[in-house]
Amino acid sequence: MVVKTFGSAVYGVHASMISIEVNIVQGTKLFMVGLPDNAIKESQHRIESVLKHIGCEMPRQRVIVNLAPADIRKEGAAYDLPIALCILKASKQYKLTQLDQYVIMGELALDGKLRPVKGILPIAIEVRKRQFKGLVLPKENAYEAAIVNNLEVISVAHINDAIAFFSNTKTIAPVVTDTRALFFSKINDYEFDFADVQGQESTKRILEIAAAGGHNVIMVGPPGAGKTMLAKRLPSILPPFTLMEALETTKIYSVAGKLGKQDALISIRPFRSPHHTISDVALVGGGSIPQPGEISLAHNGVLFLDELPEFKRTVLEVMRQPLEERKVSISRAKIAVDFPANFMLIASMNPCPCGYYNHPEKECVCGPGLVQRYLNRVSGPLLDRIDLHAEVTPVSFDEMTADRKGETSAAIRARVIKARAIQQARFKNHPNLYANAMMPSSMVKEVCALSQAGKTLLKTAMEKLRLSARAYDRILKASRTIADLVGSKPIHTDHLAEAIQYRSLDREGWAG
Repeated sequence: MVVKTFGSAVYGVHASMISIEVNIVQGTKLFMVGLPDNAIKESQHRIESVLKHIGCEMPRQRVIVNLAPADIRKEGAAYDLPIALCILKASKQYKLTQLDQYVIMGELALDGKLRPVKGILPIAIEVRKRQFKGLVLPKENAYEAAIVNNLEVISVAHINDAIAFFSNTKTIAPVVTDTRALFFSKINDYEFDFADVQGQESTKRILEIAAAGGHNVIMVGPPGAGKTMLAKRLPSILPPFTLMEALETTKIYSVAGKLGKQDALISIRPFRSPHHTISDVALVGGGSIPQPGEISLAHNGVLFLDELPEFKRTVLEVMRQPLEERKVSISRAKIAVDFPANFMLIASMNPCPCGYYNHPEKECVCGPGLVQRYLNRVSGPLLDRIDLHAEVTPVSFDEMTADRKGETSAAIRARVIKARAIQQARFKNHPNLYANAMMPSSMVKEVCALSQAGKTLLKTAMEKLRLSARAYDRILKASRTIADLVGSKPIHTDHLAEAIQYRSLDREGWAG
């Protein structure tokens, strides 16, 4: 008797359906076929222990378990529960119905309890798309799956619950989540606020421009100037998540197994800050079983690289392609997956090894050429992808002790949202383009048209300040965002002048 049910496998951030078939014939031993990995092969011992624990027995005949399609490798222990249920039905120890109408996932403990599995959200989306009757899964994964509307999510804590449900001896109410209420209840729950920042008005301005246009930023300043504090507050002024963006980001965290028990849906933009000892694979993703890296975990949010020159050069260089294409492609011998990586890069660095070059009070002790060599640790091609350069100066005692509170993140965000609305209208015929920083070079001259006075100013700046040629497009994009922040259709010379001053690292002789 062949018994069939369904499971699922996740590749990248997308799920595929896996058919699980069990047949019991004459002979001995259990055989797993269909490219299972070691974790699946070991399920035989877990299932045998569970069946004995609940008063059943493993069939003493030959049990053949087939995972189809047979040419796709299956990984992980999430197939324990569906295989166990199929064995119980095929051996006629229980009369289980509707197994082939549900997708079943769950790892078994030796006493029959169910452990949570990774990647449930993309699986739930695929289950609804394929129009299965429902999804049976461990209790810890239920709320994550339930954010997918119009899907029957059956939560079970023990194999006995699943047996009772499919034997029609117990009714289990589907888990229901009001996705929109959950989303909107936490959409403004940011831990940090710009109101806490005293001084640093020029850097706040640069971060506002960056948020409004989706620009990348590098902050250069001495230790203790507030670079990390400012970066942590950037997500609070970015436009709120749309529900679709929230689902995209939550899928990545689900696949990576980084969703907390209470985080069924990520409602605020992520902020990722990896240490400078991170490896290439940990940053961009990969491994023998491809997993998302930090740049994908920062999707639709902020990736903050503190002390940028301290990162290994190879680590920084692998970011160049994802910064342009806003996704990362990982290829292996038998599989190729894409992970989304649409993030804002915020970097910070000291101006020199000792940290006090150009400091108003402390003297730099670095020898001749050390400052330039330190800056050269960040390659030109990577620096080329960073639109705005902020020189962060130390906050004075008077500014730190002032009673006046800084402008709140909510007030700054309101201006950012207005500027983004202008850009969405501008790029409405370009579905994958919604911020000025994403403009290709072919659009820059049309969208960022300058008056004759503006062209003269930019030409003078290029010559007098000795700006590099790569600064040209970046200045135009930033000036377009500055104009959008004040609702101006043309780019005026004051918008252009402000954008020019944010390319300080391009100036020849900046490092002495």
